Amino acid sequence: MDVLQELETRREAARMGGGAKRIAAQHSKGKLTARERIELLLDADSFEEFDMFVAHRCTDFGMEKERPAGDGVVTGWGTINGRLVYVFSQDFTVMGGSVSETHGQKICKIMDMAIQNGAPIIGINDSGGARIQEGVASLAAYGEVFQRNITASGVVPQISLIMGPTAGGAVYSPAMTDFIFMVKDSSYMFVTGPDVVKTVTNEQVTAEELGGAGTHTRKSSVADAAFENDVEAIAEVRRLIDFLPLHNRQKPPVRPFFDDVNRIEESLDTLVPDNPNMPYDMKELITKLADEGDFYEIQEEFAKNILTGFIRLEGSTVGVVANQPMVLAGCLDIDASRKAARFVRFCDAFDIPILTLVDVPGFLPGTSQEYAGVIKHGAKLLFAYGEATVPKVTVITRKAYGGAYVVMSSKHLRGDFNYAWPTSEIAVMGAKGATEIIHRADAGDPEKIAKHTKDYEDRFANPFVAAEKGVIDEVIMPQSTRKRICRAFASLRTKKVQTPWKKHDNIPL
Repeated sequence: MDVLQELETRREAARMGGGAKRIAAQHSKGKLTARERIELLLDADSFEEFDMFVAHRCTDFGMEKERPAGDGVVTGWGTINGRLVYVFSQDFTVMGGSVSETHGQKICKIMDMAIQNGAPIIGINDSGGARIQEGVASLAAYGEVFQRNITASGVVPQISLIMGPTAGGAVYSPAMTDFIFMVKDSSYMFVTGPDVVKTVTNEQVTAEELGGAGTHTRKSSVADAAFENDVEAIAEVRRLIDFLPLHNRQKPPVRPFFDDVNRIEESLDTLVPDNPNMPYDMKELITKLADEGDFYEIQEEFAKNILTGFIRLEGSTVGVVANQPMVLAGCLDIDASRKAARFVRFCDAFDIPILTLVDVPGFLPGTSQEYAGVIKHGAKLLFAYGEATVPKVTVITRKAYGGAYVVMSSKHLRGDFNYAWPTSEIAVMGAKGATEIIHRADAGDPEKIAKHTKDYEDRFANPFVAAEKGVIDEVIMPQSTRKRICRAFASLRTKKVQTPWKKHDNIPL
């Protein structure tokens, strides 16, 4: 029986990570331990651990004297609401969660299994970076992980939780995953830390300002969301996983729903104000269309002029992209184009149908946009919609002007169902600007200009010219939008698109 006792003793030691004192230090910062995080993330008693006893092999700088079991990362698999996921969780209590050769090998092992067996990878990052004592071996470990992030991209969903420091090379693994969630005040990401920044550029900046949750959700768009604490972040990841297929050859999950498909929303008939320059909240439309009003927003704090996220229709996941007239009048700009393009490509990779709600007066004008490359960035969104072969349903609620009309999942980019509300206007530009160009000769006569503007509005400030040309399939009543889009998506469940062979496309990056 001694050998059985030895197993239990060794397990107990491994579970303690860096020991009681370091666990207490982790808790004092408001952070959970690596194992506590896994326990919360996965269904009760579903975690199956791998490589509990793996230890590092470094003999330099006296490292052979300390060889903790597990080597600073807990890896394995389990279930979230009964569905398989693979997970690794870095243990800051063991050598600061630093990445060694064997630490990297543990992560790679479960990533390989996730790709082979078709299940999401969830990485919980809490690490001081590469283990300096191991030199190039620890860098090689990062490189091996990066290669697997690339291989897994578009094959299985990859989700990163940043729950502590993530610096240097360590940031590039999360950067290649599909979603990044941070924790306010306890997590940060940067390529070079505040000390190096001060030495090289003389800028004084705190870790929080340089790479905290606020910076990455609002300014850089590196992170998709930030939460108050570890518990909330983990709960939201469980919620997100429920929307996603396990791999790219599986349809998104369907779950029971308690919301009538034919539900009529009469309030939508008055959602768009009579005054074309008055804003309204597009989120109201999204929640009124969604099953049970549930909208899981992605990148809520960044580029608020466009909304992205997941809803369910008839229990099935749909990705939503919608202009938000409350911010910058719903104009497309560089940030909005990047945000939406990345989201559209994720949906397309994982066979998630896309609903696009359009109220867009155009691209944001100005030198700062042009100098920063709005042409290339705007083309990302155009490209993403055009290459997407998933079911695409578009509803134009109000303005759809110029190139922005074409970009927002129009018929011309292989939109399957393109609906318009009676309040919509599909035109090259607004009536005032158009009149000033067409009737330049009458520029000095306000009465004539007013009449021409009225004529232009009567002709183009409606959806019927587009409907006559067949680029809008149907003008629909706002109140019946849920019913119409549910039926549209239902009819597209067997959609197949053949595209010419290519190794891969060359999206304008």
